[in-house]
Amino acid sequence: MRVLKISAKETAIILILLTTAVFLPSLFQAAESAMDTGAIERLTSAKGALDEKEGVFRVSVPRKDLSVIVAGVKMTPPMGLTSWAAFKRDGKDDMVMGDLVLTQDQISPVMSAALDNGLEVTALHNHFVWDSPKIMFMHIGGMGPEQELATSVGRVFAKIKETSGETGSPEAQIDPARSSLDPAKLDSALGVKGQYKDGVYKFVVGRTTRMHDVTIGNQMGVNTWGAFAGSDDKAIVDGDIAMHEGELQNVLKTLRKAGINVVAIHQHMVGEEPRIMFLHYWGIAPANNLAKGLRAALDLTHD
Repeated sequence: MRVLKISAKETAIILILLTTAVFLPSLFQAAESAMDTGAIERLTSAKGALDEKEGVFRVSVPRKDLSVIVAGVKMTPPMGLTSWAAFKRDGKDDMVMGDLVLTQDQISPVMSAALDNGLEVTALHNHFVWDSPKIMFMHIGGMGPEQELATSVGRVFAKIKETSGETGSPEAQIDPARSSLDPAKLDSALGVKGQYKDGVYKFVVGRTTRMHDVTIGNQMGVNTWGAFAGSDDKAIVDGDIAMHEGELQNVLKTLRKAGINVVAIHQHMVGEEPRIMFLHYWGIAPANNLAKGLRAALDLTHD
């Protein structure tokens, strides 16, 4: 048997080739999975920072245009008044999560901008009390190609900038004591039987879930409700929609399409199964239009 003799130099070359063969695919994979942070900054029009340990690129937009006082304290962007969006690669697609700092008048246009551009709205609430002007925080999320997500976030940031300083609060001089609603028309439009008392028409639709191995429903607060006041031509409606997590995005889109404002998205319980999300709303329009918009939202919720 003939033994092949290999020089030290040849041995080194072989080892280099073997090492390259083992690690080159992973190097290509790493290159493919790297986010284009420059493109994200360009598409969002926001500066960002990369956390290499977590693989997250986060862009921020300080709300320097706001002058907020909380209980006599002048708040600055580092004290919680900075909108942000964080991008993380998951395979070929990215995930984005963010938190938007908004005045009350910006909620509806910014929410519509997020939903219309393929993002999810996952929460809407306050972070402060005693703040002037009132500041709300809208949480967003999404999955998809990096550039599409960055473009969507950029459009949302642009809408915030566009609506800065604007006031568009819906207002109406309505006193329930002078209501002239036709409850039969509302019953028909909503497809439920409501009660009309003291100038307020109110409907309630119960849902069920389980918490601590106990079934809970309408009387324990797991319900959708709405209260109308005013006239058939101009009415106010406010209320709460109870829904499963998977129903939230379509309900939001339906309400915004109907011109009904969403004023809060959060949970009222912990540990329930299935999980129930609660959405608070407010709208001013002809009574029948509001009722039809709510009926369309109700059609998306079911046990």
